[in-house]
Amino acid sequence: MSFITEAELREHWANGRGKLPAYPPNTRFSNAALDFLQAQGLELPLATDSAETRPPPATWDKPSTFPVMLGGELPTCSVCGQPLQNKPSHLAQLDSAHFAPKDHPRLQLRGRLDSLQALTLLTAAQARKAQQNVLAQGLDTLAAYCRELLSAEYHVRQPASLVVLGMDEAQLHEVSHHPDRYLGIPHLLPGAQDSELQHWLNVLRTQTREVEIVSLQAFPPTPDQPFHPLALSLSHALNRLSSAVYVLALMLTAAKF
Repeated sequence: MSFITEAELREHWANGRGKLPAYPPNTRFSNAALDFLQAQGLELPLATDSAETRPPPATWDKPSTFPVMLGGELPTCSVCGQPLQNKPSHLAQLDSAHFAPKDHPRLQLRGRLDSLQALTLLTAAQARKAQQNVLAQGLDTLAAYCRELLSAEYHVRQPASLVVLGMDEAQLHEVSHHPDRYLGIPHLLPGAQDSELQHWLNVLRTQTREVEIVSLQAFPPTPDQPFHPLALSLSHALNRLSSAVYVLALMLTAAKF
């Protein structure tokens, strides 16, 4: 496991003239290094293009299955530390080894991700009602990605990268920041003149941004780790998810479907 200091970051960054390298997901950063990233407005540079460090291939874009089969030793209660044969109604399964009270921050995030998927599917249904089938397919992909984020949170792993309608995260980020350059329209300002479908997309975008904040609160800081790597990677994924929703709204306005 690598440990990166502020001095190393500054050397690579060179006051904006350089570029930070991509670090493996298990890289640890000193408190001063994390403060430097935050002060410069830089995202945590996790490697995604190395065979040794990139997440598994995007196998998440497929219909969901149920039930999920669990095995191994009995999970224990995170409060009393005792193994539980049957789950009490006031507890939920935090992971394969633990039950926790339902107001646990991670379980609150899980509930918000569940609601976000439901809203995404509802917006996709509205798109089909409006005969915007390509848009609906894109929203189906975003709903599947919500499940990928749920899986990443449960297994405490970095989520896979988002790809929707052939656009990867870098392209989504670029189009969302420069719609005039790529779609020939300015940024959207929601108003009464917009269609009902556009309002559904806007609500979905705002809810995604709210869940992004919850993801940062789900993994409390520790004295030696003020920003949990999973919280940062989930936050990044949700940020790109909100970009994707905005790009779909832009494409609908620009009649690109």
